[in-house]
Amino acid sequence: MAEKKGIWSQLRARLAEDNVDVNDEKMYKNVQGGRDFRKPRDAKGTLVRILGYAGKNKGLFVLVLVLMLVSTGCSLAASYYLRPLIDDYIVPLITSPEKDFSALARQLGILAVIYLASALATYFTSRTCMTLAQWATNALRRDLFAALQELPITFFDEHTHGELMSRFTNDADNVQMCLEQGIVQFLSGIITFVGTVALMISLSWKLFLITLLTIGLSFLLVKGVGRYSRILFKKQQSSLGALNGYIEEMLDGLKVVKAFNYEDRAKKGFEDLNDEYRENAIFANFLGSIIFPTMNAVMNVCYAVTAVLGGFMTLAGSFTIGSLGVYLNYIRQVTMPINMMSNQAINLFSAIAGAERIFAVIDHEPEPDDGTVTLVTVDHAPDGTLTETGHGERTGFWAWKIPQADGSYEFREVKGNVRLEDVHFSYVPEKPVLKGITVWAKPGQKIAFVGSTGAGKTTITNLINRFYEIDSGRILFDGIDVKDIKKAGLRRSMGIVLQDTDLFTGTVMDNIRYGKLDATDQECIDAAKAANAHGFISRLPDGYNTMITGNGNNLSQGQRQLLAIARTAVAKHPVLILDEATSSIDTRTEKLIDRGMDALMDGRTVFVIAHRLSTVRNAQAIVVIEHGQIVERGSHEELLAQQGRYYMLYTGQSELD
Repeated sequence: MAEKKGIWSQLRARLAEDNVDVNDEKMYKNVQGGRDFRKPRDAKGTLVRILGYAGKNKGLFVLVLVLMLVSTGCSLAASYYLRPLIDDYIVPLITSPEKDFSALARQLGILAVIYLASALATYFTSRTCMTLAQWATNALRRDLFAALQELPITFFDEHTHGELMSRFTNDADNVQMCLEQGIVQFLSGIITFVGTVALMISLSWKLFLITLLTIGLSFLLVKGVGRYSRILFKKQQSSLGALNGYIEEMLDGLKVVKAFNYEDRAKKGFEDLNDEYRENAIFANFLGSIIFPTMNAVMNVCYAVTAVLGGFMTLAGSFTIGSLGVYLNYIRQVTMPINMMSNQAINLFSAIAGAERIFAVIDHEPEPDDGTVTLVTVDHAPDGTLTETGHGERTGFWAWKIPQADGSYEFREVKGNVRLEDVHFSYVPEKPVLKGITVWAKPGQKIAFVGSTGAGKTTITNLINRFYEIDSGRILFDGIDVKDIKKAGLRRSMGIVLQDTDLFTGTVMDNIRYGKLDATDQECIDAAKAANAHGFISRLPDGYNTMITGNGNNLSQGQRQLLAIARTAVAKHPVLILDEATSSIDTRTEKLIDRGMDALMDGRTVFVIAHRLSTVRNAQAIVVIEHGQIVERGSHEELLAQQGRYYMLYTGQSELD
């Protein structure tokens, strides 16, 4: 039977699996998967930023520091007060023939007051720290969530939802724990340690040399363990993020898992990730557990040696009994701040690692938005003059507010004239998705995109609203390059109904109003009628006040999509993008909403992506896209007459794959 490896051999072997050199202070990197387990890139800077969040509440922050100083000072004073108590009151009473305990009682009362003050200061320090930590972590989560709203779509393409959620949960919780306990206890430990050492030297510098040797060994131990801790806690957080991402992915696709009998594979995948997290967590926390017993053993030896030598010094008259008693007490106490600092150092490493992951998101380059043209509501005079209205006023007329060189503004009515000129785009460099796309849509036209899966249809609509930036070419909106339009205005001018419908926790009315936050109830009802959603909504238990939870799991897929259409209808956007908007609606329902959709699209520029070709027959132009290129364009009748790709798709001689 093979001999089992020791724990340190296992640690080195585990780090070696990730190409980590434990002796290299500068580089701790796992090449596989690109995960970075280096020590914090800027531990000091990250810690300062964490304290900065706590420092925003200056009153609580200062109060915590004052209470910590009072608590630590009283604790040191109480310990040192034992020396005069023993030498000046207890020892004389032992040799005195008359026993008068009144003076000793007064001194014990003073000592009790000092201990009580220390206990109260410690209690209120803990309570204040908890409040401050909750306040600071709340602000940190708020900044993190706000930063996510400004990030480009490409960022979310590269990070799983579970990985990002771990920033809000595990990483933020580590920072909170650090603020509640770690930083204050670490600072208190430093002050206690420095104060204790100073008092020990004042009592006997000779005995302190023995203690100094012990302290030196303790620091070497903490440093050695800390080298491993930085790596392993980073691995623990990374594996936890991967585990959370996998759990969320499996829960989101639970129906697919069951439909394809994927349960065993799903459980195996979870077990592998869970086991990896367990191993990383065991090794990371093991290091913290070995510090205290080892340090206690070293200090016990120090205590025994000091007691013997101090006893000889007392017998020789160079040391008092009170001094010896206090010094021996300090030997016990000096390990406490070291233990406290070493324990909190591990928590600090974990918090700093988590904070760096949070700050990496906060500091990520936001979505570029250097446009100068804004979307405004205007009054439309009979002579055609456009005048910007007051803030929030709705007139039903929109215009582009274009700054001029002389400081004035040109107001250009939003008509929905969209044009793509020789557009090239790739998600990954050197792997083009769109190749020289030129498409135009005149105001009020309905343009349909058809083609095989992956041909680039949805990509075109994603580029129009600048979810992604094109490689070359131009996209014009009413003659204005979309790069010159503020993204908020550009996207406000477009309504989008996606194949995958996202609903939010709230009432049916709230979800429809999401398209226009100041819409009245009647406007929402009218929009629902236009989308032919009013009928099923009226049959719900509470009608428009029915609560929607779990992304609309209490509704059918078709009903969810009808609500998405109603949400877009209430906003009355000049341009509509319908990406498989009726894919989850049965043929009968589709025919019923055609009239409502026609009313919705009346006077608006509409881009339609559809696999069901019967839904695009009334489009003014049908664009057939294959392999990122336009192969045909024309009306339904024109394309059938050409008997090309569209003809083959429509007649069933070829399929949309």
